[in-house]
Amino acid sequence: MVMTNATVMSGFFLMGFSDNRELQILHALLFLVMYLLALAGNLIIIIITTLDQHLQSPMYYFLKHLSLLDVSFISVTVPESIASSLMDNSYILYSQCVLQVFFFTSLAWAEVAILTVMSYDRYAAICLPLHYEVTMDPRNCKWAVVAVWLSGGISGILYTSATFSITFCRAKVIHQFFCDVPQLLKLSCSNDYLGVIGVAAFMSVMALICFASIVFSYIHIFSTVLRIPSAEGRSKAFSTCLPHLFVLSFFLSTGIFEFLKPTSDSPTAFDLMISIFYTVMPPTFNPIIYSLRNEAMKGALRKLLLGGELTGKKPFLSCC
Repeated sequence: MVMTNATVMSGFFLMGFSDNRELQILHALLFLVMYLLALAGNLIIIIITTLDQHLQSPMYYFLKHLSLLDVSFISVTVPESIASSLMDNSYILYSQCVLQVFFFTSLAWAEVAILTVMSYDRYAAICLPLHYEVTMDPRNCKWAVVAVWLSGGISGILYTSATFSITFCRAKVIHQFFCDVPQLLKLSCSNDYLGVIGVAAFMSVMALICFASIVFSYIHIFSTVLRIPSAEGRSKAFSTCLPHLFVLSFFLSTGIFEFLKPTSDSPTAFDLMISIFYTVMPPTFNPIIYSLRNEAMKGALRKLLLGGELTGKKPFLSCC
Protein backbone atom coordinates (compact mmCIF):
# COMPACT_ATOMS: atom_id res chain seq x y z
CA MET A 1 0.00 0.00 0.00
CA VAL A 2 2.83 2.40 0.88
CA MET A 3 4.58 1.80 -2.44
CA THR A 4 1.33 2.33 -4.36
CA ASN A 5 0.46 5.55 -2.55
CA ALA A 6 4.03 6.79 -2.95
CA THR A 7 3.65 6.86 -6.70
CA VAL A 8 0.47 8.95 -6.72
CA MET A 9 0.92 11.31 -3.75
CA SER A 10 3.00 14.47 -4.07
CA GLY A 11 4.78 13.99 -0.77
CA PHE A 12 7.20 11.37 0.50
CA PHE A 13 7.20 8.42 2.88
CA LEU A 14 9.96 8.40 5.48
CA MET A 15 10.87 4.81 6.21
CA GLY A 16 12.46 5.29 9.61
CA PHE A 17 13.82 2.71 12.03
CA SER A 18 11.11 0.05 12.12
CA ASP A 19 7.58 -0.93 11.12
CA ASN A 20 7.08 -2.54 14.52
CA ARG A 21 4.74 -0.41 16.65
CA GLU A 22 6.57 -1.06 19.93
CA LEU A 23 9.92 -0.14 18.39
CA GLN A 24 8.40 3.01 16.88
CA ILE A 25 7.24 4.14 20.34
CA LEU A 26 10.64 3.29 21.83
CA HIS A 27 12.35 5.30 19.09
CA ALA A 28 10.02 8.25 19.74
CA LEU A 29 10.73 8.17 23.50
CA LEU A 30 14.50 7.97 23.00
CA PHE A 31 14.43 10.83 20.52
CA LEU A 32 12.22 12.85 22.88
CA VAL A 33 14.68 12.41 25.76
CA MET A 34 17.63 13.46 23.58
CA TYR A 35 15.68 16.39 22.16
CA LEU A 36 14.76 17.68 25.62
CA LEU A 37 18.37 17.27 26.78
CA ALA A 38 19.59 19.20 23.74
CA LEU A 39 17.07 21.99 24.31
CA ALA A 40 17.84 22.26 28.03
CA GLY A 41 21.63 22.19 27.64
CA ASN A 42 21.83 24.66 24.77
CA LEU A 43 19.27 27.04 26.24
CA ILE A 44 21.23 27.09 29.51
CA ILE A 45 24.39 28.04 27.58
CA ILE A 46 22.50 30.77 25.72
CA ILE A 47 21.12 32.14 29.00
CA ILE A 48 24.35 32.18 30.99
CA THR A 49 26.48 33.54 28.13
CA THR A 50 23.92 36.33 27.71
CA LEU A 51 23.40 37.25 31.37
CA ASP A 52 26.76 36.57 33.03
CA GLN A 53 29.01 39.55 32.43
CA HIS A 54 32.10 37.40 33.00
CA LEU A 55 31.19 35.45 29.86
CA GLN A 56 31.14 38.28 27.33
CA SER A 57 34.38 37.46 25.52
CA PRO A 58 34.38 36.43 21.83
CA MET A 59 34.79 32.74 22.73
CA TYR A 60 31.49 32.68 24.63
CA TYR A 61 29.81 34.90 22.05
CA PHE A 62 30.56 32.32 19.37
CA LEU A 63 29.60 29.49 21.74
CA LYS A 64 26.21 31.15 22.20
CA HIS A 65 25.63 31.17 18.46
CA LEU A 66 26.77 27.54 18.23
CA SER A 67 24.09 26.71 20.79
CA LEU A 68 21.50 28.67 18.78
CA LEU A 69 22.49 26.67 15.72
CA ASP A 70 22.33 23.40 17.66
CA VAL A 71 18.82 24.11 18.94
CA SER A 72 17.68 24.98 15.43
CA PHE A 73 19.53 22.07 13.80
CA ILE A 74 18.03 19.35 15.98
CA SER A 75 14.57 20.94 15.76
CA VAL A 76 14.54 20.52 11.97
CA THR A 77 14.45 16.71 12.01
CA VAL A 78 13.77 15.26 15.45
CA PRO A 79 10.28 16.66 16.32
CA GLU A 80 8.92 15.54 12.93
CA SER A 81 10.40 12.07 13.47
CA ILE A 82 8.92 11.84 16.97
CA ALA A 83 5.47 12.85 15.71
CA SER A 84 5.64 10.38 12.82
CA SER A 85 6.54 7.52 15.15
CA LEU A 86 3.86 8.32 17.73
CA MET A 87 1.12 8.75 15.13
CA ASP A 88 2.38 5.84 12.99
CA ASN A 89 2.28 8.12 9.97
CA SER A 90 5.48 8.35 7.94
CA TYR A 91 4.05 10.62 5.23
CA ILE A 92 5.60 14.07 4.83
CA LEU A 93 4.27 16.78 2.55
CA TYR A 94 6.35 17.94 -0.39
CA SER A 95 6.50 21.48 1.05
CA GLN A 96 7.59 20.13 4.44
CA CYS A 97 10.36 18.15 2.78
CA VAL A 98 11.55 21.24 0.89
CA LEU A 99 11.71 23.26 4.11
CA GLN A 100 13.46 20.42 5.93
CA VAL A 101 16.14 20.17 3.24
CA PHE A 102 16.62 23.95 3.23
CA PHE A 103 16.98 24.35 6.99
CA PHE A 104 18.99 21.15 7.43
CA THR A 105 21.60 22.09 4.81
CA SER A 106 21.65 25.75 5.89
CA LEU A 107 22.24 24.95 9.55
CA ALA A 108 24.71 22.14 8.82
CA TRP A 109 26.90 24.50 6.80
CA ALA A 110 26.49 27.26 9.39
CA GLU A 111 27.76 24.81 12.04
CA VAL A 112 30.88 24.15 9.96
CA ALA A 113 31.36 27.90 9.53
CA ILE A 114 30.94 28.77 13.23
CA LEU A 115 33.33 25.98 14.24
CA THR A 116 35.86 27.42 11.80
CA VAL A 117 35.44 30.89 13.30
CA MET A 118 35.82 29.44 16.80
CA SER A 119 39.08 27.74 15.83
CA TYR A 120 40.43 31.06 14.51
CA ASP A 121 39.36 32.76 17.76
CA ARG A 122 41.39 30.21 19.77
CA TYR A 123 44.32 30.68 17.38
CA ALA A 124 44.23 34.45 17.81
CA ALA A 125 43.88 34.20 21.61
CA ILE A 126 46.77 31.75 22.11
CA CYS A 127 49.16 32.50 19.24
CA LEU A 128 48.57 36.25 18.80
CA PRO A 129 47.68 37.46 22.31
CA LEU A 130 49.06 40.99 21.82
CA HIS A 131 46.81 41.58 18.81
CA TYR A 132 43.79 39.66 20.11
CA GLU A 133 41.75 42.65 21.30
CA VAL A 134 42.15 44.33 17.92
CA THR A 135 41.62 41.20 15.81
CA MET A 136 38.54 40.00 17.69
CA ASP A 137 36.95 43.31 18.56
CA PRO A 138 33.14 43.45 18.91
CA ARG A 139 32.57 44.69 15.37
CA ASN A 140 34.64 41.89 13.82
CA CYS A 141 32.86 39.32 15.98
CA LYS A 142 29.46 40.51 14.82
CA TRP A 143 30.47 40.52 11.17
CA ALA A 144 31.87 37.01 11.54
CA VAL A 145 28.55 35.77 12.94
CA VAL A 146 26.61 37.56 10.18
CA ALA A 147 28.82 35.82 7.62
CA VAL A 148 28.16 32.46 9.30
CA TRP A 149 24.38 32.80 9.12
CA LEU A 150 24.42 34.27 5.58
CA SER A 151 26.68 31.52 4.26
CA GLY A 152 24.34 28.96 5.77
CA GLY A 153 21.34 30.53 4.08
CA ILE A 154 23.08 30.71 0.70
CA SER A 155 24.15 27.06 0.87
CA GLY A 156 20.61 26.07 1.83
CA ILE A 157 19.14 27.93 -1.13
CA LEU A 158 21.65 26.35 -3.53
CA TYR A 159 21.11 22.82 -2.25
CA THR A 160 17.32 23.10 -2.06
CA SER A 161 16.83 24.67 -5.48
CA ALA A 162 19.14 22.09 -7.09
CA THR A 163 17.58 19.14 -5.26
CA PHE A 164 13.97 19.96 -6.06
CA SER A 165 14.66 20.90 -9.65
CA ILE A 166 15.05 17.19 -10.42
CA THR A 167 12.13 15.02 -11.53
CA PHE A 168 11.09 12.36 -9.04
CA CYS A 169 9.78 9.46 -11.09
CA ARG A 170 10.33 6.56 -8.72
CA ALA A 171 8.32 5.52 -5.67
CA LYS A 172 8.72 8.41 -3.25
CA VAL A 173 10.07 6.36 -0.38
CA ILE A 174 12.99 7.82 1.60
CA HIS A 175 14.92 5.30 3.67
CA GLN A 176 15.70 7.76 6.44
CA PHE A 177 13.90 9.47 9.32
CA PHE A 178 14.19 12.84 7.55
CA CYS A 179 14.40 14.20 4.00
CA ASP A 180 17.99 13.25 3.26
CA VAL A 181 19.46 14.71 0.06
CA PRO A 182 21.37 11.55 -1.02
CA GLN A 183 18.17 9.54 -0.59
CA LEU A 184 16.19 12.09 -2.60
CA LEU A 185 18.68 11.84 -5.46
CA LYS A 186 17.98 8.13 -5.72
CA LEU A 187 14.38 8.94 -6.69
CA SER A 188 15.51 10.60 -9.93
CA CYS A 189 15.64 8.50 -13.10
CA SER A 190 17.36 11.04 -15.36
CA ASN A 191 20.55 13.09 -15.37
CA ASP A 192 18.94 16.22 -13.94
CA TYR A 193 20.53 15.46 -10.55
CA LEU A 194 23.90 16.66 -11.92
CA GLY A 195 23.11 20.16 -10.65
CA VAL A 196 23.00 18.82 -7.09
CA ILE A 197 26.35 17.12 -7.61
CA GLY A 198 27.77 20.41 -8.84
CA VAL A 199 26.51 22.25 -5.76
CA ALA A 200 27.80 19.46 -3.53
CA ALA A 201 31.21 19.65 -5.20
CA PHE A 202 31.37 23.43 -4.68
CA MET A 203 30.35 23.12 -1.01
CA SER A 204 32.86 20.29 -0.56
CA VAL A 205 35.65 22.57 -1.78
CA MET A 206 34.50 25.26 0.66
CA ALA A 207 34.36 22.71 3.48
CA LEU A 208 37.87 21.58 2.56
CA ILE A 209 39.07 25.18 2.82
CA CYS A 210 37.45 25.46 6.26
CA PHE A 211 39.01 22.17 7.34
CA ALA A 212 42.45 23.27 6.11
CA SER A 213 42.20 26.55 8.02
CA ILE A 214 41.16 24.66 11.16
CA VAL A 215 44.09 22.26 10.84
CA PHE A 216 46.43 25.22 10.30
CA SER A 217 45.04 26.94 13.41
CA TYR A 218 45.44 23.90 15.65
CA ILE A 219 48.95 23.08 14.45
CA HIS A 220 50.00 26.55 15.58
CA ILE A 221 47.88 26.37 18.74
CA PHE A 222 49.40 23.11 19.96
CA SER A 223 52.94 24.16 19.07
CA THR A 224 52.42 27.36 21.07
CA VAL A 225 50.74 25.63 24.02
CA LEU A 226 53.52 23.08 24.36
CA ARG A 227 56.00 25.96 24.74
CA ILE A 228 54.10 27.44 27.70
CA PRO A 229 56.38 26.94 30.73
CA SER A 230 53.71 26.51 33.40
CA ALA A 231 51.60 23.37 33.62
CA GLU A 232 48.64 25.48 34.75
CA GLY A 233 48.88 27.64 31.63
CA ARG A 234 49.01 24.60 29.36
CA SER A 235 46.05 23.04 31.15
CA LYS A 236 43.99 26.20 30.80
CA ALA A 237 44.76 26.46 27.09
CA PHE A 238 43.95 22.82 26.45
CA SER A 239 40.70 23.10 28.42
CA THR A 240 39.34 25.63 25.91
CA CYS A 241 40.77 23.95 22.78
CA LEU A 242 40.20 20.22 23.27
CA PRO A 243 36.38 20.39 23.61
CA HIS A 244 36.17 22.42 20.41
CA LEU A 245 38.49 20.00 18.60
CA PHE A 246 36.43 17.00 19.75
CA VAL A 247 33.12 18.57 18.67
CA LEU A 248 34.57 19.55 15.31
CA SER A 249 36.10 16.14 14.62
CA PHE A 250 32.96 14.25 15.59
CA PHE A 251 30.62 16.41 13.53
CA LEU A 252 32.78 16.53 10.40
CA SER A 253 33.88 12.87 10.40
CA THR A 254 30.37 11.43 10.75
CA GLY A 255 28.86 13.91 8.30
CA ILE A 256 31.54 13.34 5.66
CA PHE A 257 31.29 9.56 6.05
CA GLU A 258 27.52 9.65 5.59
CA PHE A 259 27.61 11.81 2.45
CA LEU A 260 30.55 10.04 0.80
CA LYS A 261 29.48 6.44 1.33
CA PRO A 262 27.32 4.86 -1.39
CA THR A 263 23.57 4.97 -0.73
CA SER A 264 21.83 1.64 -0.42
CA ASP A 265 18.35 0.58 -1.54
CA SER A 266 17.98 -1.24 1.78
CA PRO A 267 19.77 0.83 4.43
CA THR A 268 20.92 -1.07 7.49
CA ALA A 269 20.63 -0.11 11.16
CA PHE A 270 24.27 1.04 10.89
CA ASP A 271 23.33 3.57 8.20
CA LEU A 272 20.59 5.01 10.39
CA MET A 273 22.91 5.15 13.41
CA ILE A 274 25.50 7.11 11.41
CA SER A 275 22.85 9.69 10.54
CA ILE A 276 22.00 10.01 14.24
CA PHE A 277 25.67 10.65 15.00
CA TYR A 278 25.71 13.89 12.98
CA THR A 279 22.07 15.03 13.33
CA VAL A 280 21.15 14.27 16.96
CA MET A 281 24.29 13.57 18.97
CA PRO A 282 26.27 16.83 18.45
CA PRO A 283 23.46 19.20 19.53
CA THR A 284 22.76 16.96 22.54
CA PHE A 285 26.31 16.55 23.81
CA ASN A 286 27.91 19.87 22.77
CA PRO A 287 26.68 21.66 25.93
CA ILE A 288 28.10 18.89 28.13
CA ILE A 289 31.43 18.84 26.30
CA TYR A 290 31.88 22.61 26.45
CA SER A 291 30.86 22.86 30.10
CA LEU A 292 32.76 20.00 31.75
CA ARG A 293 36.28 21.37 31.16
CA ASN A 294 35.45 25.07 31.48
CA GLU A 295 35.59 26.46 35.00
CA ALA A 296 33.94 29.76 34.06
CA MET A 297 30.99 27.92 32.50
CA LYS A 298 30.67 25.60 35.50
CA GLY A 299 30.78 28.54 37.88
CA ALA A 300 28.09 30.42 35.95
CA LEU A 301 25.96 27.26 35.80
CA ARG A 302 26.24 26.77 39.57
CA LYS A 303 25.14 30.36 40.15
CA LEU A 304 22.20 29.89 37.80
CA LEU A 305 21.07 26.64 39.43
CA LEU A 306 21.51 28.03 42.95
CA GLY A 307 19.58 31.16 42.15
CA GLY A 308 22.55 33.51 42.30
CA GLU A 309 22.90 36.64 40.21
CA LEU A 310 24.87 36.26 36.99
CA THR A 311 26.70 39.54 37.33
CA GLY A 312 30.22 40.77 37.49
CA LYS A 313 32.61 43.29 36.10
CA LYS A 314 32.18 43.49 32.35
CA PRO A 315 35.47 42.86 30.51
CA PHE A 316 36.86 45.03 27.77
CA LEU A 317 35.90 42.60 25.03
CA SER A 318 32.16 42.36 24.71
CA CYS A 319 30.35 41.21 21.62
CA CYS A 320 26.87 41.47 23.04
